Amino acid sequence: MAKTVAEINEKIKQGKAVVVTAEEMIDVVAEQGAKQAAKTVDVVTTGTFGPMCSSGAFLNFGHTKPRMRMSRVWLNDVPAYAGVAAVDCYIGATEVAEGDSLNRQHPGEFRYGGAHVIADLVAGKDIAMRAESYGTDCYPRRELESMIRLADLNQAFICNPRNAYQNYNCAVNLDKHRDLYTYMGVLQKNLGSASFCSAGQLSPLLNDPYYRTIGIGSRIFIGGAQGYIFWQGTQHDPASTRSENGTPTGGAGTIATVGDLKAMDPRYVVGVSMYGYGVSLALGIGIPIPILDADMARFTAVRDEDIVCPIVDYSRGYAYGERGPLGQVSYAQLKTGTIEVEGKQVPTTPLSSYVRAQEIAGVLKEQVQSGQFLLTEPVETLPSVDSGVKFKPFTERHLKARTRTLKEVG
Repeated sequence: MAKTVAEINEKIKQGKAVVVTAEEMIDVVAEQGAKQAAKTVDVVTTGTFGPMCSSGAFLNFGHTKPRMRMSRVWLNDVPAYAGVAAVDCYIGATEVAEGDSLNRQHPGEFRYGGAHVIADLVAGKDIAMRAESYGTDCYPRRELESMIRLADLNQAFICNPRNAYQNYNCAVNLDKHRDLYTYMGVLQKNLGSASFCSAGQLSPLLNDPYYRTIGIGSRIFIGGAQGYIFWQGTQHDPASTRSENGTPTGGAGTIATVGDLKAMDPRYVVGVSMYGYGVSLALGIGIPIPILDADMARFTAVRDEDIVCPIVDYSRGYAYGERGPLGQVSYAQLKTGTIEVEGKQVPTTPLSSYVRAQEIAGVLKEQVQSGQFLLTEPVETLPSVDSGVKFKPFTERHLKARTRTLKEVG
């Protein structure tokens, strides 16, 4: 008989729930079979830790005296978006500090950006804030300079449009003469290196490939705090090609997440400088998956050797869309340290930390076992393979002449 989330939560409250990590579930299903494992295990915990560019945070500073409608804001010289309200802003993870060479001296170092501001706030460090305004009758102040820290803010919550990609590319470089500086790291020329970014068998969405239990309203571990999924992530593409076990063979699903910055741990929120590319935020996310039935037991026992990703050339294939993948490779092969691409042995490098992903799955396991972390049932599921949702490329159209009338101008 299938279990419910409510029944599992009751067992958690009574200290009777059986909780294992996604790694441990592999052995449980191998020994007991999926049907019996579904009876034995109540929750499987997952984890991932790696760069997640599509991240950022909303901050509320409180009102100054006299009051100010902040129209431009900088935090440690990183521009934040102030088109929200008088004393709110959104600091994007990939925004780069003013004065950075921005690859004019290539490759740029991109030493500091929005991700570092977020990480420094979580670490309790002082941040230099500057703000400007055009001034109004109700908000007369025009300039502000002050030190701030996270404890000074009224609200500070991370709000990320796209996290925890279900699967991703293995990036290589076919150019024979030039290294490439990408968001997948430095790719050495002439197939000198291969870069990948996924926790594979521990990754949350690979353990629930059709999003049966992970959806809007799901409580998650994010940056060391408890947060939530609030929508499908941008570029969510459930129609991606899938293996027989249900896992996608490329990008596919994503989640939009939110969480209280004040409750986060700097160990799981880290600013990253990508040499020659830009700035990103390395973030830790974990999701507990309720084992409702034998299908969920089987999904959560997925192994690295059963998950494949495309090998993509970033010199022409990704950047210019001139050719498809060079092949597919499993995460088990990637984790050996070498793969074969077009007859050549290529060393592999992970962008994400599997060790930290294991740690997150373990911490989450302890929190669920101790009753600190209860599961939530999604108020709505994420679009799955039968939803008709498909990620579309940009469609360029000619600009239309646009003339504003006096009435529009006011």
